[in-house]
Amino acid sequence: MEKIRLTAVSYLNTKPFIYGIYRSALSKQIELSLDIPSVCAQKLAGGRADIALAPVAIIPDLPEAYLVSDYCIGATGTVKTVCIFSEKPLEEIKYLYLDFHSKTSASLAPVLCREYWNVQPQFLPATPGFENHIGGDTAGLVIGDRAIGREKQFPFVYDLGEAWLKWTGLPFVFAAWVSTRPLNAGFIADFNAALYSGIAHIPELIQIIPAIPEFDIEAYFRQNISYALDDAKWLGLQRFLRMLPGFNPSRLHRSAAMSWSA
Repeated sequence: MEKIRLTAVSYLNTKPFIYGIYRSALSKQIELSLDIPSVCAQKLAGGRADIALAPVAIIPDLPEAYLVSDYCIGATGTVKTVCIFSEKPLEEIKYLYLDFHSKTSASLAPVLCREYWNVQPQFLPATPGFENHIGGDTAGLVIGDRAIGREKQFPFVYDLGEAWLKWTGLPFVFAAWVSTRPLNAGFIADFNAALYSGIAHIPELIQIIPAIPEFDIEAYFRQNISYALDDAKWLGLQRFLRMLPGFNPSRLHRSAAMSWSA
């Protein structure tokens, strides 16, 4: 039997998903790789993955996009690991590095600057090591594990999950499980069950994850990351996608087979 090629984000927030997959019988049907979000997107778009936990901002670039799970990497407020860090208030910032790891966050930050914060910095494409150049009138959007603890280094921190909620009143979806083709309903149900199992066993997972000094991993999983791709997140996702060039709602399909009930 040919295995399903799956690529997932290699960040801390994905570990409950990975834990659930490895604990399930589904692990024998999947060929799993862990990558940064931009590489997940490239593999999906290039046909090198059947399913990707992909930045949702790539959806307008796909010929068809099927959301194949009732779970996602989302936030209903402060997310902690998608933040703009700065030595000055945003209104005094002239330049803003946009993290190269994820198209979603790099697309969301300019929208919030323009529509919510009413600032117009010059956006700079980031390359590895850009975090070391944050300072003075240059701020930086940093995402994922590299953002953990960085709030101790800068007097001004702007959380994109929190800002989106304050602006729209909706939760935000940073990444979702996406395929470019419809998948078997039985597989989708098993996949959802595996992801749910990982989330349900977070206390067990915490015991085997290396501790991060002065960072509450369980609170991060339970309070900052919101895993259910529920109706509110579906609305938030559609609102964000409509702000992106090239988005065609008819090419986005919500094909999950299991309803979120927890």
